[in-house]
Amino acid sequence: MTALFALLSVFASAVSQADEVWILRTDLWRSPAFSTLRVHEDASRLSGTLDGDAIEGKVEKDWLSIASTDKQGQVSRYRLQRMGASVTGTADLPDPNDATRRATHAVTGWRVPERQGPPRTIDYHPTDYSNTWDADRHPVLVVWPGDTIHTTTIDSGGVDENGKTQALFGNPQTGPFFIAGAEPGDTLVVHIRRLHLNRDYADSLDTVVGRALGMSLANGAAALGRPVRWTLDREKGLARPQGATGALADFAVPVKPMLGGLAVAPGFGMPPISTGDTARFGGNMDFNEVIEGNTVYLPVQQPGALLYMGDAHALQGEGETSQYALETSMDVTVTVDVIHGRSVSMPRVESPSQIMVLGQAGSLDEALKFASTGMIQWLQQDYGMTLSQAAQVMGSAVHFTVANLAGRSVGVAAKLDKSLLPAPRRE
Repeated sequence: MTALFALLSVFASAVSQADEVWILRTDLWRSPAFSTLRVHEDASRLSGTLDGDAIEGKVEKDWLSIASTDKQGQVSRYRLQRMGASVTGTADLPDPNDATRRATHAVTGWRVPERQGPPRTIDYHPTDYSNTWDADRHPVLVVWPGDTIHTTTIDSGGVDENGKTQALFGNPQTGPFFIAGAEPGDTLVVHIRRLHLNRDYADSLDTVVGRALGMSLANGAAALGRPVRWTLDREKGLARPQGATGALADFAVPVKPMLGGLAVAPGFGMPPISTGDTARFGGNMDFNEVIEGNTVYLPVQQPGALLYMGDAHALQGEGETSQYALETSMDVTVTVDVIHGRSVSMPRVESPSQIMVLGQAGSLDEALKFASTGMIQWLQQDYGMTLSQAAQVMGSAVHFTVANLAGRSVGVAAKLDKSLLPAPRRE
């Protein structure tokens, strides 16, 4: 039994089996699909929902027999054996390509523990890390809306605060964290409470990414790409390149700790995605406004959202033009919440003074379109503006910045000062 299942068993033994929430993994021709099963047990009869569709069924000793009817009237049947905090069994489902046929698939699952008391702060000490944004990775921790997570991240090369390699390079992430009650179509809210540097150095390069380099400099730039180690003066909040001479002998910049990686798991049908990549779910955003005091909004695409975080930077200029920012490890504290029944088209960030939408795509043109469209949708959704009104605000007040040039995709951020906007609608 895994550590996760052992933890869930402790909770499961303390609560009634009358009302239960299960996360089911159905193996659809070797592609996992995840569902939320909510069960009410009354004697031997079962009722509840499966991803919102009504169920009925019965209990026979350790076995659950369940029938779920969707909005099209199609019936799915499950036969599951309950073993403490886990289930295993089969699903008899309609063939998606032939309504006259059915197919049988293997099912496994685990029980979501009930909430224990009011919101709490949880210390999580990671022992392994993920190099993919993956819906099929077991959660490291179950938390609830309002809970605060205090944990650590390692740097993009897999090195921890003690200088020891703990994972393969490539932006290894801490997580995922399962947020109970979060469902596809919701929005995950991540309040970044604290980002604290936990070591005295960071690593970068002396290069310029090709997207930011003119042809006149190409020959000279061929000799670039050497590692640069930076000293982090945590007391003064400054970073200096080690061994710098000449024009950089006295060069020092104020640190601005940020998370380069923040994401939820991608949606159904998506394979694990490299932690070097980005999409609507977030990812390797490398947006230097993902900082302490700001709030990030991400679209939930899997049960529990499955929140990942990592790739901490002590400092990053707009665009991450040196390929690597000041890569380091970090202590991270976040509080999670969920907005039910509302989704966002692209990642959003809110600071005390601005609202921001991050567009991510294969080109700057497309990234700008995503950022602009996402901001207009925010103005319509939360501020009650018509398209005409949003266009007037954008045309007079929007700021665009280049968030990321270093990845396979690029990022453009649209920003608006909150002081110019009416009070948002709270529904």
